[in-house]
Amino acid sequence: MKQLLLPLAAVFPLPLLAQSPHPNVLVSTQNTPTETAVCINPKNTNELVAGANINNQYYSTNGGLTWTWRTLSSPYNVWGDPCVVADTTGAFYYLHLSNPNPAGGLGFPFIDRIQVQRAAAAATPFTLRGTFGLNAPKQQDKEWAAVDRRTNALYATWTEFDSYGSLASRDSSRILFTRSLDQGQTWSTPRRISKRAGDAVDEDETVEGAVPAVGPNGELYTAWAGPDGLVFNRSLDAGLTWLPRERVLLPVPGGWDFAISGVYRANGLPITACDASRGPYRGNVYVNWSDQRNGPSDTDVWLLRSEDGGQTWSAPIRVNDDAPGRQQFFTWMTVDQATGYLWFVFYDRRNYTASATDVRTDVYAARSTDGGRTFQNFRISQSPFSPNAATFMGDYSNITAHNNVVRPVWTRLDNTVSSVWTALIDVNVLAGAAPKAAAVRVQAYPNPATTVLNVSVQLPAPQRLSAELRTLDGRRVRRFLAGQAYAAGTQQLSLPVADVAAGAYLLAVQVGEEQLFRKVMVRH
Repeated sequence: MKQLLLPLAAVFPLPLLAQSPHPNVLVSTQNTPTETAVCINPKNTNELVAGANINNQYYSTNGGLTWTWRTLSSPYNVWGDPCVVADTTGAFYYLHLSNPNPAGGLGFPFIDRIQVQRAAAAATPFTLRGTFGLNAPKQQDKEWAAVDRRTNALYATWTEFDSYGSLASRDSSRILFTRSLDQGQTWSTPRRISKRAGDAVDEDETVEGAVPAVGPNGELYTAWAGPDGLVFNRSLDAGLTWLPRERVLLPVPGGWDFAISGVYRANGLPITACDASRGPYRGNVYVNWSDQRNGPSDTDVWLLRSEDGGQTWSAPIRVNDDAPGRQQFFTWMTVDQATGYLWFVFYDRRNYTASATDVRTDVYAARSTDGGRTFQNFRISQSPFSPNAATFMGDYSNITAHNNVVRPVWTRLDNTVSSVWTALIDVNVLAGAAPKAAAVRVQAYPNPATTVLNVSVQLPAPQRLSAELRTLDGRRVRRFLAGQAYAAGTQQLSLPVADVAAGAYLLAVQVGEEQLFRKVMVRH
């Protein structure tokens, strides 16, 4: 029988990199996912909820080891920009844009409101809870929310457009704020917190990227990018009043909207976070973004730190610790409110040639345990991917953390095939302690498969692998491997199924004495 199971590296040569010690878990390939968000339940870190464009929703009840996919619905349609947050009761909130008339394209009423869905627990279905931002014919975009863990109040900031994508000088954009004191059911009248308007083009001169953060005593902070560069505003009374004019933090050379080879579009919009923990850096405010101040071939991830509630700020601090001349982009940041540690996730090309044609991309994370003064960078993706510039891969990734349980999520775009992944970050490895014993993991994607079924097998030690496809009642359809030796690490395998009859099967993988099964579908 001809060999049918081939290493992916035989088709796409990979660099000789050490395997990441942080196991990767495939969240989903269903429904063309892009642009990811994730949140952990601070009361039970086994519970996580994630989202992806346009209406994908996932949950895990075992710390991210396995995930269940489902879709959101709304009478006004679910239209992307997923944001997921959790309160102290264990309830999750999923915010998203809406488009009541998708057949009408980008004209009114495109993205005419922002909706809030709520689930009482991770595995509970989401139901529509409330709406804010409805102000026809103006349009709403790029919302994000934060929770005050003292009161469970919800706060949201976003961009409002007079007419999205308009080049007309009469059309502008602004940053708005609202809050809910009843678990997302009702929201305050939106309040404008940006004195300086941006244009409506959705490029460098547009005001975008407002992510709210809550301080130890209910202070609110947010930063965004626009014609003045990076700017900041704050409220010391839970959003009732704000500074009359935003403060300019620093210019953003090259603007927030920039080009990365192989990427449909890229941006360096900021993320704001505040340390509300009981740690030594309690009260610190952080702003994280990326820009091309060092040239279009050298995008970097940056951090600003304020130790006095936004009155004064540090100089920009470079988060990525590689040599100059490589690309780091689509950063996101969070603060672990149990430890005060900062965690970052971003795409990274430090391991490959600095050329416009080499678009191989890794995913890196970084952490700071000293209040944003120094950073530990580490690769979390097990293998690189090469995106296709003609295919949208989203505008952001995300990361969540609580009490040293850290879970990033990102979109992997292999040419035009998208998938959502997470990594089980092992803080013992980062601290130099002996890592926990790793388990054998098998993942198969895409599922359903049409021509090729990719199989990822994580081996904690060298092992012999056997693999075969069976019917659901256990009859063998085809054997692919019979005791072939593989080294420790994550082995990426490719199984052709174009000549397998459509239907449901069991993929049986024998690893040493252990046998694992995955239900897979073949569809032609």
